This record gives sequence, structure tokens and C-alpha cells, in this order.
Amino acid sequence: MTDVVDPATRSRMMSGIKGKNTSPEVMIRKALHARGFRFRLYVKTLPGKPDLILPKYKTVILVHGCFWHGHDCRYFKVPQTRTAFWLDKIAHNRARDEREYLALKALGWRVLVVWECAVRAARRDAGFQLVEFIAGWLRGEDEEAQISERGVEGL
Repeated sequence: MTDVVDPATRSRMMSGIKGKNTSPEVMIRKALHARGFRFRLYVKTLPGKPDLILPKYKTVILVHGCFWHGHDCRYFKVPQTRTAFWLDKIAHNRARDEREYLALKALGWRVLVVWECAVRAARRDAGFQLVEFIAGWLRGEDEEAQISERGVEGL
């Protein structure tokens, strides 16, 4: 299948995709701040510059986009054009995520991964208690967790 736009347009479209301050990140930040949690953003001295850092809880929260990080959910579909390129790129992203995760754990940080699909589910379904789970997890003692639209998963 060929692309529906010319290469220059596609390049401009792809370059407009943000890596920071994405809508899932902002939604989680606003909800946590409203519940009294204080955090820092993108600390350069930590591996991978995590999305949210809560020093009081020695915790980082990583908000992953399902497509860019190759999550096994309905929001990840392999593109039909340049398939090899995209599979390679996503594999590299996943390998980088794993390295950064292990480095954070080695430094003693608790790590919570929140997938984009969980944020979408929370927006769509008021019964999906995403922020309440995050707040409870922060106050708890678990070292790691991962939240998707399917709920809490192991890492």
C-alpha cells in the first residue's frame, strides 16, 4: 500500500509528533497535582529523562505511547508501508526502554509504566480508576507496576 501523502508532507506530519507534554502525560500530571502529589519533569540526570519524577516517593512514572513503544493492545498496528523500518525502530525503542528501566531500578527508583491505552480507557470509562490506582500505588511499597487498558500488569 502506498502512502496517501507525498514524502515532504509525511515528514512534516511526523516531525510534529511530540515527545514531551503529550496529552496522556498532561492528564496524569493534572490529576496527580490535584490530589496533592508534587513532582518534577524530565530530570536529565536520570536514565531516559522520565516523564514524572516524585522524589518524595523515590518513584518515576513513564507514560508510554502504545504505538511508539510497541504495546500489545488495539492501538498498536504495524504500518503497511516501510514495515521493516517501523519494526526495527520500535524494537530499538523497546530495547532502550528496557535499558533505562533496569538503570532506574539499579539506582533504587520505583518504576510505574502507564500505557496510553490506560489513559484512553480512563477518559472513555468513568469506572476505570486510573488516577486512583496510581495514587494508591505511590503510597504503597510495590517496586514496579504497569497499567494498561486491561488493568495492572506485571513488568
